[in-house]
Formats: sequence, C-alpha cells, structure tokens
Amino acid sequence: MRIDAYTHFFPKKFFDKMQDVAGDYKDMGKRVRSLPALFDLEHRKKIVDGHKDYQQILSYPQPPVENFAKTAAQIDELIRLINDGFAELCAKERDHFPGWVAQISLDAPDAGVREAERAIKELGALGVQIYTNVAGKPLDRPQYLPFWKKMNELGKPIWLHPARGANMPDYIDEKKSLYEIWWTFGWSYETATAMARLVFSKIMDNHPNLKIITHHFGGIVPMLEGRIGPGWDVLGSRTSDEDYVSLRKSLKKRPLDYFKQDFYVDTAVFGGKPATKCGLEFFPLEKIVFASDCPFDPEGGTMYPRVTLQILDSLDIPKADREKIDYKNLEAITGAKLVK
Repeated sequence: MRIDAYTHFFPKKFFDKMQDVAGDYKDMGKRVRSLPALFDLEHRKKIVDGHKDYQQILSYPQPPVENFAKTAAQIDELIRLINDGFAELCAKERDHFPGWVAQISLDAPDAGVREAERAIKELGALGVQIYTNVAGKPLDRPQYLPFWKKMNELGKPIWLHPARGANMPDYIDEKKSLYEIWWTFGWSYETATAMARLVFSKIMDNHPNLKIITHHFGGIVPMLEGRIGPGWDVLGSRTSDEDYVSLRKSLKKRPLDYFKQDFYVDTAVFGGKPATKCGLEFFPLEKIVFASDCPFDPEGGTMYPRVTLQILDSLDIPKADREKIDYKNLEAITGAKLVK
C-alpha cells in the first residue's frame, strides 16, 4: 500500500462558504478554483482509484484562512468548517482517505491551540497543518509559542506548507513578483527560511517532541548542504550588528544536524527525479514520507501521483526501505494504523 501523505482538498461546506467570503481571491485563489479534483469528491475518488494500492491523506490547500478572513470569529468559523468537514468525509470514505490533517490558524487569538486539541483529540485528525508564515509574520514570534508548546505536548505531527504570493517582490525596488517566481522558487526558499527560523529561535531546542513534516522535500534545503553545514558552522563571521557567534555556540547541536535529524519531509517535488534523488540522499530514511501534492499538476490531479510513484519505482529502493517511505514512516510519525 502507498499512502500519499500530502494531498489537498476542500470539504464541501467550507468550499461553498469560501465562494461567498473569498470568491475573488487572486493568484492561488485563481488556481484552486480551476481544479475540480479540489472540491468534487467523486472526481477525486476516481483519481485515487486510478492507482493500485493507493490512498490519500487529505489536507486543506490554499489560500491561508487568515489572509482573507476579516475577524477572529470568522477565522474560527472557517477553520471549524474545514476540520468538521474532513472528519465527516474521511469517516465515510476511509477506503480512499484513511486519514486527514486539521487546519489551524496561528492568527487565532490563542494561536490555534484549542482547535488543534479539539481536532486531534475529538475529531481524530492525524496532526495539523500550518503555513511557513502567518499573513507575512514569521513563525518564531512570541505570540505563537503556545502553539509550539501544545504540539510538543500532543506529540502529533505538523504539516508545514509554504505560503507566499505575488505581493512579495523579487527585488526591493519592485511592487510584486513577476513570472510566478513567487511560487516556482519562492515556495522552496520560504520553506527553508521557516525551518531556519525554527532552529535559530531555539523552538526546536525548547520543544524536542515536535514533529514537523516539511512539504516538497524540504524545499531548497537538500541541495544546500554545504552552506547549511560548513557555511553555518561559522555563523556570525559575516555579521557585525548581531552576536550570532554566541547564538551558534548556545545551540544544542550543529545547525546542519537540525535540518537532517529534526525535520520530516515528503517526496512531492512535481516529478523532479534529480530533486528526489537529492532529497533521498540528504535526509535519513526514517524522515521521509511518500507524497505527491495531488491535485496541483497540469493534468488536474492524475499526473503527480503517477510520476512520483514512477520515479520511486525507478530508483531500486530496497523493499523494506520502500515500505517505510510508502506508509510505515507516516504510521510511526502519526501513531495511527493507516494500512489495514
């Protein structure tokens, strides 16, 4: 069995509500409205049925709720619609979708703590999803510490999804990102940046039970081992206005070791074989889960599962190792029995 750990879908009640609240949302909003596999359940089930011994874990896609909700009360309402919808859907369709990921918003007044606990303990979510920033704010801000503390306590994984729009320019003298660079390169940079902020803010040191699954094989991290390793081994040597030397010496381990040992990753790299091989070489086997990012592909959902599986099949991974990637690692991370 292959359990696709990171795929996206809109529960129906939420999707209907979103058309009223954010029907004109741009950029990623335009993208999600063009994909029936994101909101049509029967269409999505046909995609799953198109692959042998294959099931999907469902999570919310884009846009981040905090980017379009107008009040804290509306954030809470929309988040609950997502999670209640996923719980209901997966209870009825377990043969296709054996689990789901709760959505929370760190912009909720309590940093999403109550909803994370409700979704996991009462609704049965495997974990929760957050974004690499909170409406443009970094994840290491003090107001988000209650969330990290709660997830450390619960011991359930956090799916970390990049979020970046065209409103973040490629150059400081421009007003927007051009040519969808904000997505093509920006999301991979965004992921690595969020990982680094969690390391150097000591959130990882102070919450040793955190389990964070970073999307897209950790973004740009695997190919930058030299910069993360030897480069950050001399952190502070290029900076005169901050004492990064003392910070580096106060960390519990070498910067590179956090990236290799403390984060989980998925195989969703849009059909990129070199990226897959790089990720497999950089991260320990136990940190890797199979995922495709369905349905965000040019074929509307059928391509990425097929191509990702073809790449993994072509690499002659030993059977026991492949089973870990396909589903056993995810079961270990979530503590859930996903394969019957």
